[in-house]
Amino acid sequence: MNTKMIICLLAAVLLFNASFVRAQQPAKIPRIGYLATRNIPTSTTPDPAADAFQQGLRELGYVQGKNILVEYRYAGGTSEDRIQYLLAEIVQLKVDVLVSPSTSVIRAAKQAMKMIPIVMVITADPVETGLVVSLARPAGNVTGVTRLTDELSGKRLELLKETIPKLSRVGLLLDAELATFKDYEIAASALNLQLQSLRIRSPKPDFEGAFQAAVKGRMDAIVTVSGGLTVGHRNRIAELAIINRLASMHERIEFVEAGGLMSYSSIDSESFRRAAYYVDRILKGAKPADLPVEQPTKFELVINLKTAKQIGLTIPPNVLARADKVIR
Repeated sequence: MNTKMIICLLAAVLLFNASFVRAQQPAKIPRIGYLATRNIPTSTTPDPAADAFQQGLRELGYVQGKNILVEYRYAGGTSEDRIQYLLAEIVQLKVDVLVSPSTSVIRAAKQAMKMIPIVMVITADPVETGLVVSLARPAGNVTGVTRLTDELSGKRLELLKETIPKLSRVGLLLDAELATFKDYEIAASALNLQLQSLRIRSPKPDFEGAFQAAVKGRMDAIVTVSGGLTVGHRNRIAELAIINRLASMHERIEFVEAGGLMSYSSIDSESFRRAAYYVDRILKGAKPADLPVEQPTKFELVINLKTAKQIGLTIPPNVLARADKVIR
């Protein structure tokens, strides 16, 4: 065997071994960070949003622990220090994408994680809040879904007024960190309603104090604005509304499932399943700047008749007939 043939055989063996080694090395599993401002889920207060997101991933062929890893973190409120701490932790995990349903998280992440794609599923207007340049062309590293929660403020107050014809005073229950609620103010003015903010800074005694203020101020009903504290303590909010015989309108169906009276919103489960689509596209090479922000097209009215009975309220037939879901 001549020297040239020996060299060729050695080269072939080396190439085969290199290919074999590469084939034996496990493929890198994508890692996704998920950061919300609500409390850590429990058996009594699960996180339907995260469940819907996980379902969306499964529908696209992703299985947790096999071909994708989702790292869930919960801030338990909108404390800037806590959010920054968890974001730093997520960066250390070297995630490929960050997903969040919180405007405060997205805002902080956009400043701290300029090279990591961010998928939002938020209630605020992402253009107005400066998270994206436009819905069609987001630019930067942020894209995702907006749930149009703020834009539905007027419709919620209209439904409350149809349900309670003598409605005149409404309490707005919201996290203290949420600075403005101008959509509700504009709608309340148009409907000739008096609006009073009931701000929550901690679960206790703020919730009890807020409802005492609502009763003292002769509120006819309350509207709960979604936030880390309100969502995380929706069972307590529903309980206090019933105890104080106050009609309650909410921005998310989970509140009604927990015992609240009514909700009018986009279908959150669809929005969070859709977030999985954005993650899939980004993992396959798409850039957030090239993925338009989507808006919901379906909305649902949910009514809890059991709660209506407990507070001594009869839901008018014309309102009940428009309900997409009724809890009895």
